[in-house]
Amino acid sequence: MSKTWKIYSLTLISFLIGTSESVISGILDKISEDVGVSVSAAGQLITVFSLAYAIGTPILMAITGRMERRKLLLYAMVVFTISNLISMVLPSYGYFIAARIIMALGAGVAFVTSLTIASKLAEPGKQASALATVLTGFTAALIIGIPLGRLISTTYNWKSVFGGVGVLGLFALIIIAFAIPRYDGEASIPLREQLVLLKSPKIATALSVTFFWVVGYSIPYTYIAPYLLQVTSISEKLLSIALLAFGVTSLIGSKLGGFSTDRWGVQRTLTVGLLVHVVALVFISFSASNILIVFPLLMLWSFATWSSGPTLQYNLITLAPSASGILLSLNTSISHLGMAVGASTGGLIVAKVSLSSITWIGALSVLLAAVVVMLWHKIPNREQTAVEKPLA
Repeated sequence: MSKTWKIYSLTLISFLIGTSESVISGILDKISEDVGVSVSAAGQLITVFSLAYAIGTPILMAITGRMERRKLLLYAMVVFTISNLISMVLPSYGYFIAARIIMALGAGVAFVTSLTIASKLAEPGKQASALATVLTGFTAALIIGIPLGRLISTTYNWKSVFGGVGVLGLFALIIIAFAIPRYDGEASIPLREQLVLLKSPKIATALSVTFFWVVGYSIPYTYIAPYLLQVTSISEKLLSIALLAFGVTSLIGSKLGGFSTDRWGVQRTLTVGLLVHVVALVFISFSASNILIVFPLLMLWSFATWSSGPTLQYNLITLAPSASGILLSLNTSISHLGMAVGASTGGLIVAKVSLSSITWIGALSVLLAAVVVMLWHKIPNREQTAVEKPLA
């Protein structure tokens, strides 16, 4: 197997992780009905996954820094695969919560290690392309994994979705064992030194934009299936199509966001993308009863949301090129922390206010991110001191 195909094989891992993490949003109503909990309680399955991922991944990566990379990837995927498989037979909601925590820890280590191995497999000067290839697995999860998960849960049951991810995980383990070469571990940078980067005002502000952006996205997206079914009164068949359309436009938005960043810069791309994100959510709030209007607005929301992703990552790399790996790792943790906060906040909104309120409340968080971006030029530029010190 060529190095190129080995890199593509790692995409399967990110696809499985992305599907396992996000598919809950597409089958939330099924889980709620089956285990006998409210929709808001079922949404906390995303909260616990994201929280465990955000907190556990940097700690585990620091602990396992010197471990041989293929072995670490195998161990992490074993944990991830087993936790998905046993989810099929767990008797209660509480046990599934515990499985989601273990699943998240395995997923976080497997994903970060996959990126590390991909960068080592890549030819000189092509590391960024290799990382982008692995990351397409997450996009594929939005386009294929989540709509397919909805279809499987409707045809069979929601637990079959995780069983399917587990079976594919076994296939991924075989590929890792026979196709991925061994790579020595590296001396990891202690968490204390990684957090020193947050002393930079611009880096801290950039990460705060990621946080508010993800919170504003996560509040409505976590409950997208019950929202469309109950508020918009969409049919089951159209729901799967809507989730597929959401995934496709997310890919288009991501590609255009990268192009726009190269052509018009970070601040302009983020400002426009975030403001369109806000407008889409607000318009969805006022048009929820009309499926002919909601459907294109849903696609506009997805497009605007994911146009900001590559821009935020590129901005972090340019702020501290010598610490790009650490910053991307911190950004991933902040993203999952935002997912956890968004899912839990959305649960409170659904339980205490109304399901129909999640879109405009999510819009407020995204608007806050847009305001921060528009004020970027007033932030002091002292990132160099914060970055160079821990890396010296």
